[in-house]
Amino acid sequence: MSPSSAVPRLTVVGAINVDLTARVERAPAAGETVADGVLQRGPGGKGANQAVAAARLGAEVRMVGAVGDDLDGRGIRDQLAAVGIDASGVQSTEAATGTALIVVDATGENSIVVCAGANAAIDPGTLGIEPGAAVLMQLEVSDAVVSAAAEAAGYLALNAAPARPLPAGVLERCDLIIVNETEYAQLPEVHDAPLLCVTLGADGARLYRHGELVAAAEGVRTTVRNTVGAGDAFCAALVCGLLRGDAEADALARACAVGAAAVADDASQPALEPLDAYGASA
Repeated sequence: MSPSSAVPRLTVVGAINVDLTARVERAPAAGETVADGVLQRGPGGKGANQAVAAARLGAEVRMVGAVGDDLDGRGIRDQLAAVGIDASGVQSTEAATGTALIVVDATGENSIVVCAGANAAIDPGTLGIEPGAAVLMQLEVSDAVVSAAAEAAGYLALNAAPARPLPAGVLERCDLIIVNETEYAQLPEVHDAPLLCVTLGADGARLYRHGELVAAAEGVRTTVRNTVGAGDAFCAALVCGLLRGDAEADALARACAVGAAAVADDASQPALEPLDAYGASA
């Protein structure tokens, strides 16, 4: 399929964090200290990561979430605006802006502790999602927010991460569910979804319709620097491709290429080219 000129419009509902990342040669074991860390500070959170990726890929994006009324929160609003994201749906709360403490080793593997802060204080009654909007969300926010966003969405893509039982009625409203292999095993209820994407890391991804394989894409070889934002970039790319009408196989292949580009970037919100810069199946 030839590249599309359509511009997808997407509302992303999810967590917004400041990422404090320590890059080390080897992650410490329990009770151990390692002293070779290099500290990096930058924007993160699965919701913000997906929103920024979608904007950089060429979508018109609105972000719904929350930050604290603090220096970090104001800085994040500026960063979202700088990439063209409508941040009018980002609430301000008395709780501090969310923070993620991340350790990344020399192979790019990571471990993360999330301090939810403002993300746990999103008011589900004032999300302000436009009627009929295409929504991409994750599970780093409360069940009440997940349910409210699902109810408001015209098209709903759910990245079911971190895996947990879905609130009543949400699964039935999903048009697309995206999980990795671990989440797929933890959430058998999603296996018969109308459209289910299972990511396989370096081995690519598979797309299923009601349990039947409809598309597959191989992974793209790359140098692994950081895996934190790769899944988020993949999700953004897949949803953007499907929303603009790409063939499912092409959307999946482009998403794998975008995910590989993200893995090769140190940042949780990697630098990305427009979606058509990434290869698709013939």
